[in-house]
Amino acid sequence: MTKLTTLAEAVGSIPSGAHLALSGFAISRCTMAFAREVIRQGIRGLTISQCVGAMDMDLLVGAGAVDRVIYGGGSLDRFGRLTCVNRGIESGGLQAEEYSSLSVTFRYLAGSLGLPFIPIRSLRGSDLIKRIEEQTGSDVATITDPFSGESWLTLKPLLPDVAVVQVQCADQEGNARILGPRWDNPEQVRASKRTIVIAEEIISNDAIRQNPEQTVIPGLLVSHVVELPFAAHPTSVYRAYDYDARQIENYVQAARTPDTFRAYLDHLVYGVKDHQEYLKRVGGIDRLDPLRADPTLGY
Repeated sequence: MTKLTTLAEAVGSIPSGAHLALSGFAISRCTMAFAREVIRQGIRGLTISQCVGAMDMDLLVGAGAVDRVIYGGGSLDRFGRLTCVNRGIESGGLQAEEYSSLSVTFRYLAGSLGLPFIPIRSLRGSDLIKRIEEQTGSDVATITDPFSGESWLTLKPLLPDVAVVQVQCADQEGNARILGPRWDNPEQVRASKRTIVIAEEIISNDAIRQNPEQTVIPGLLVSHVVELPFAAHPTSVYRAYDYDARQIENYVQAARTPDTFRAYLDHLVYGVKDHQEYLKRVGGIDRLDPLRADPTLGY
C-alpha cells in the first residue's frame, strides 16, 4: 500500500504540542524542508529531541515553534553555535534538557526495546548529571543491581510521538535506506509512535527487496513517505549533495538578533509557498547542481 504523500499533508498530521524526534546531526541530513513547513503551518508548543542538536532544531526554536528541547548539545559544525537555542535558554523562554549524546541515544534505545528504564555508566560523577537531576529529576534514578548489589544510574525512555527522518531513498511503503552514518535514527524510529520519512528519491519495492539488508527503517513503522529532492538544504545528505556554505553563513548572520532572524523567516519561510519556491529563491538549479555529491567520494 502506498504511503506517498505531500510534505504539507505529512506535516499537517502533526498536532501542536507533539514530541518530535529529528534525524539531523549538526549540518548533516537535517529535516530542513520539514521544519520550514512546520513553521508555515503555525504548529506550536513542540518538544524536539535529538542526539546532537542541529540546524533544523535551531530553525524551529527561532521561529517560536518549540517549547522544550531534549538533546546532547549541538552546533552548526564549523559555522558556529545553535544561536536560537542558546538565546531561548538564556531568555528563559525555552526549556532545555541537556544530556550527553550517548545518554540521549540510550533513552531512545530504552524506548525502542519497551524498557521502563535503562542503566548507564557514562554520566556518573559528572557535572552534567548534577544539572540533569536539578532540571528533570524524574527522568533519572538509581537502582541496585540484584546480582552484584552495585548502584546504577538509570534513565527514563524517550517515547516521541513522531520520528521525522531524512533519508536517501525509500519505496512507497516507507521501507527506507540510510547511507553513511545512521547515528541514533534506528532507535528514534522504533521508540516513536510513528515515523515520517522524507526521501531524496523513491525507488521500487523490487529494488528494496533485492537488498533487504540495506533497509534501516521498515515500512510498517512509517505513516507518511514524502519524495522531496534537496529536502535537507542547506545541510548535506551523504551521496546526494554537500552542504551549502553560503546559505548556512547567511543563516548564522540572520540568527544573531531576533529582528534579523524574523527577516530571514519572512524571506525564505513565510515568503515562499512551498519547498520548490524555496529552492528557486536560494538560486535554483544553478546553485544546487554544484552541490551534488561526487559519485566516488559521496559528498
